[in-house]
Amino acid sequence: MGNASSPQSQGSTAESKSLSNRIAVAFGDGIGPEIMRATLDILEAAGAGLEYEEVKIGKEMYLSGHQSGIAPDAWDILRRNRVFLKGPITTPQGGGYKSLNVTIRKTLGLFANVRPCRAFTPYVDSNFPDMDLVVVRENEEDLYAGIEHQQTAEVVQCLKLVSRPGCERVIRYAFEYARANGRKKVTCMSKDNIMKHTDGLFHSIFNEVAKEYPDIENEHHIIDIGSALLADRPEQFDVIVTLNLYGDIVSDITAQVAGSVGLGGSANIGEPISMFEAIHGSAPDIAGKGIANPSGLIHAACMMLSHMGKNDIAVRIQNALLRTLEDGIHTGDLYSEAYTRQKVGTQEFAEALIERLGQVPRHLKEVELSTARKPIEVKVRPFVPASKKLVGVDVFIDWAVGERDPNELGRALEEIAKADFKLKMITNRGVKVYPNGFPETFCTDHWRCRFIAAANGGTEAGGKPRMAAVTYEQITGLLQRLTVEGLNFIKIENLYEINGERAYSLGQGE
Repeated sequence: MGNASSPQSQGSTAESKSLSNRIAVAFGDGIGPEIMRATLDILEAAGAGLEYEEVKIGKEMYLSGHQSGIAPDAWDILRRNRVFLKGPITTPQGGGYKSLNVTIRKTLGLFANVRPCRAFTPYVDSNFPDMDLVVVRENEEDLYAGIEHQQTAEVVQCLKLVSRPGCERVIRYAFEYARANGRKKVTCMSKDNIMKHTDGLFHSIFNEVAKEYPDIENEHHIIDIGSALLADRPEQFDVIVTLNLYGDIVSDITAQVAGSVGLGGSANIGEPISMFEAIHGSAPDIAGKGIANPSGLIHAACMMLSHMGKNDIAVRIQNALLRTLEDGIHTGDLYSEAYTRQKVGTQEFAEALIERLGQVPRHLKEVELSTARKPIEVKVRPFVPASKKLVGVDVFIDWAVGERDPNELGRALEEIAKADFKLKMITNRGVKVYPNGFPETFCTDHWRCRFIAAANGGTEAGGKPRMAAVTYEQITGLLQRLTVEGLNFIKIENLYEINGERAYSLGQGE
């Protein structure tokens, strides 16, 4: 809450005004209908003046034969309304069902997941009373592209896809969000000491964009130490921007150390559609009992109101929620002997909040949002064509002959390379095993075999060797020779120089 709970749309002001009262609503599964009813009651009582159009998603749709949990006609409802308040859903076990959240985020281009996280001590137990940060997570690519293959009997792969425009868009949003909300610092988290090209791209674009915001402090942490610092000293962070998987993990860490995952709301920002939801699940074990905490969805609804230009209503609700917590009116998940005066259910909590509309907290920091703030706009640099030079190929081979001696495979590949190529190396699970491998290295049946041009590419200025170019015809000829010799190639990855720079990872000794 506080200044954290106010992501803004990229859409034009005219668009925002024309749709200022229309939203799509999904009640969801499990506790979803209960917390959604409570939230909608609060919105109505606060004078939000919204019109709702219900959309069916979740378990009912999964079991009706829609593997992504959403019927085809529901997309039209989302397009028509452009603002979507979503209850938690249940994904049935087994049956090849796809994640509805991932489907919606990627299909509708919801590129930024925004999760504010603030401590409410002492009314909600937390060791970090000064914690007040926001995680901005890339929402569409990375490992969540969901492209996986089993390539051999022993090895599967998952592709990590990271794009320049995808990185730039979410990083710019994080800086614009910080500026719009009076935040002072943006922290990038990545693992580019290991993944130098994927995470390295994210970090390098962060450095580029940060130069355009001299009024905002910037820093970078490797994700492992960054996550440890979040769990130990979260008050030192302000806005965090990171890739998809890391953002999923660290946003749950921050919610937990703040006191309760059940209090967290999130925004999924896109153009022109945005989605708002609680970060917790559908909690089927307590569904129908009327005891669920609606605070996470209430927070999400306030983020939605700010997105729609209704900051005054968002502030009324958030301050009333803080006053309700201060007055000791708590759902069971927040119960404490010291601060709970009345243990209530879902609807009773909503009614208590409604009674406090117009009041402000006495001890917790009051929420203040500017009604004059303009929508956040994110402009990505136009596409610039790049020069590409093909300099080799990694051929992945399924091979499990005899003792799996890499020297045996290497000798065979040296013969197959012929005059066109030179076998540069063989790796197994990323470890070089030929030439000059170690006998202790454990080898699976999955081998990456790097071939480069046999021809000499000359030298660059300063005497550095230049890679010679190869042709696609040479590569297809190589694959044909592998096939003739009975070597089962799984896939290839072409090796390029892009704009004169190496665009692939090196192996040991290269």
